[in-house]
Amino acid sequence: MSADTSPQIFTDVAVDPFVRGLLHRPANPNGTGLVLTHGAGSNCQAPLLIALAETFAEAGFTVLRCDLPYRQDRPFGPPGPGDARRDRAGLSNAVGALKKLTGRIFLGGHSYGGRQASMLCAEQKEEESPLAAGLLLLSYPLHPPRKPEQLRTQHFFHLRTPALLVQGTRDPFGSIAEIEQAAKLIPAKTKILPVEGAGHDLGFKGKTKRRELPEAIFQEFKDFFQ
Repeated sequence: MSADTSPQIFTDVAVDPFVRGLLHRPANPNGTGLVLTHGAGSNCQAPLLIALAETFAEAGFTVLRCDLPYRQDRPFGPPGPGDARRDRAGLSNAVGALKKLTGRIFLGGHSYGGRQASMLCAEQKEEESPLAAGLLLLSYPLHPPRKPEQLRTQHFFHLRTPALLVQGTRDPFGSIAEIEQAAKLIPAKTKILPVEGAGHDLGFKGKTKRRELPEAIFQEFKDFFQ
């Protein structure tokens, strides 16, 4: 079986919170890893995450799709107001676990997962070695739908990790123009990849899949970070 069709169950119970997910080992590793996590109502089996993991693994990345701690505790439902800090700790542990298997690590997430990934990197002190070489933020939830005044950008001022933001042009959580303005707050290199006609799910809803999107994201990622 090829690496992209046979991810292995991956756990690390020696840390708290635990790490739980699925690991894609590439046939020809390039020494680079990617941790991917999910949105608020989802899990690591989200079709978008699977498609991205397969695409990156084919290109030589070791990819870990992980469930955030709140999802490990509860199979359904969104995270609670007190879950975010523990979810970030879980992401940090996932990065640590993947670092034992490969070299340079990137961190990515869809919606809530991407927000927690960016907050985790923003919490790092300047003198600390970077947790991740870069961020892949899929459908960053800039504000709740129809509430553009409730911006989730306070930590952007402290985010020194380069970030590629992938945003649908019909995403109610943030328009392309709003994302462009928000990205200017980040004191690191940023780039925005608009996905024409896509909403918050980036065209991956139910059995619907934008089959060309993972490859387009990978090409943009490669150009931006290399």
